[in-house]
Amino acid sequence: MQSKSKQTAFLTQPVVVGLLAMLCCMLWGSAFPCVKIGYRLFGIAGDHTPSLLLFAGLRFTLAGLLALCIGSIGARRWLIPKPTSWSMILKLGLVQTVTQYIFFYIGVAHASGVKSSIIVSANVFFSILISAIVLRQERMTAAKLLGCVAGFAGVVLINTRGGALDFSMQWNGEGFVLISSLAYAISSVMVKQYAKRESPVTLSGYQFVWGGLVLIAVGLIGGGRIYPTSPAAFLLLGYLGMLSAVAYSLWAVLLQHNPVSRVSIYGFMNPVCGVFLSALLLGEQGVFGPAAGIALVLVCVGIFLVNRSVSQTES
Repeated sequence: MQSKSKQTAFLTQPVVVGLLAMLCCMLWGSAFPCVKIGYRLFGIAGDHTPSLLLFAGLRFTLAGLLALCIGSIGARRWLIPKPTSWSMILKLGLVQTVTQYIFFYIGVAHASGVKSSIIVSANVFFSILISAIVLRQERMTAAKLLGCVAGFAGVVLINTRGGALDFSMQWNGEGFVLISSLAYAISSVMVKQYAKRESPVTLSGYQFVWGGLVLIAVGLIGGGRIYPTSPAAFLLLGYLGMLSAVAYSLWAVLLQHNPVSRVSIYGFMNPVCGVFLSALLLGEQGVFGPAAGIALVLVCVGIFLVNRSVSQTES
């Protein structure tokens, strides 16, 4: 019991939360360019949704197996869910992996990358609103709301540096991306609830395996195919699986020990990291400039305001 309280005390320190959450964001941010590279290495057309779902299914099934292996090594035993946890795993996998990514990949195929990045960041708003207003896990404050607005403004700014934003919307494009963001937000709150009864690593691992297998089945039934062009394709798939295993498991552990808003607000860094890493790995131009600096400041201000509000509420 004492070691558990020490673990909680460690994982609730703002500096620790910030460092671990930023590590997750860096990993997720690297997924944006790496997935694009993966499409090329596996011979996948960017608009062929069944093949995209097949690729995603392989990635997340591998992520689940890796998470379970890493967690089992740490626990010195194979992680097996409690009998009462299987329903939680099935529901979490359905929301976090199956629903989120089916709607995401279909939506992105019919929406611009700029609008998709901005809409995806709305999951931070959804997570905090669901936690505070629907489930009443924490209080909604003006500072939290202002922090969300500042962070969202930063995401909009860094994604519209080329002026590529308009307000048109397709139900199977931006609408599907919005549903994907809502599914992710709901899954974050579910993890917070479920982690009281089951290890977050066990939850992440098994929900990834089952959700990934569903995506593989949907992709194959829809005619999805992948054609690895070199050994580098398998190395990249391994990296994508590892980053998902590490990032989602760490994120789940942070949600277990902290208010949803303290952790979720860092989600605004995901598209920011994605933009910078895309510039480095894909050679995309026009990223490093005054707008990017201002965007980063706005996201940091948002994170500071939400964390300050959480600290004041807890004290």
